[in-house]
Amino acid sequence: MEPKDLLQLRDPLATLADAAARVILEHYHGEIPLEAETKADDTPVTAADLAAHDVLVTGLASIGLPDDGSLPVLSEESSEQAFDQRLSWPRFWMIDPLDGTREFLARNDEFCVNIALIEDGRARLGLVAIPCTGELFFGGPELGAWRRGSDGWDRVRARCGDDDEPLRVFTSRRHGGLRLEALLKTLQSRVCGLQRLYSGSAIKFCRLAEGAADLYPRFTPCSEWDTAAGHALLQGAGGDVLGLDAVPLVYNKPDSLRSPEFYALADPGRPLWAALY
Repeated sequence: MEPKDLLQLRDPLATLADAAARVILEHYHGEIPLEAETKADDTPVTAADLAAHDVLVTGLASIGLPDDGSLPVLSEESSEQAFDQRLSWPRFWMIDPLDGTREFLARNDEFCVNIALIEDGRARLGLVAIPCTGELFFGGPELGAWRRGSDGWDRVRARCGDDDEPLRVFTSRRHGGLRLEALLKTLQSRVCGLQRLYSGSAIKFCRLAEGAADLYPRFTPCSEWDTAAGHALLQGAGGDVLGLDAVPLVYNKPDSLRSPEFYALADPGRPLWAALY
């Protein structure tokens, strides 16, 4: 698909993400206590995850692409049949209907909706909606990046590295460890200061894309639907998500839908990142 065709998907996808966000917030602000079941991979799922999944899958079926019509959908909550068929799909939607279910259950507002278009192993576009703030981010490697606020869409750009300013590093609120602490110590010794920021879910990619931080390192397991939308968005803003081999992440891998350990970088060409490898 041409970039101009992908850009035409921005508003329909935003409308759909808004609908999923409303369903999630109905559960979040409802009077019934939030409850979760534990899936086979030891991750939680709630009624809000499943409701948002239904909204997105139904809506994506009506969003046709100029040369392809409607596309199949691979969701964190998909059936086994979809997972069995995925390798035959050259192009499809990859979604996480509620990214950050643990944050949702903790009621800290740090959860989001992820929608990515995957084509031949690449994330061509990504949309991340943050229900509790109403923010919505859209972008892709050939598309640029935008944030939608109360006044409409504004272009965003990732932050260029400046060693005269403190390094801003986003880390997961729930995942740390000795390797992360060692990395932060190494980086702190090479810059004039280091500011550590915390957030759950793919919101961290959004903050990098809008210029609020320089780095998000991840050394604990996650899945492709956790990273695909944010990866495309960050590439559109001038950044990238690289594995520990310094190669951008790929998607719909034959052997696994797990994302490898990675560095999400606002300015991939910054010399400071030599310390990462």
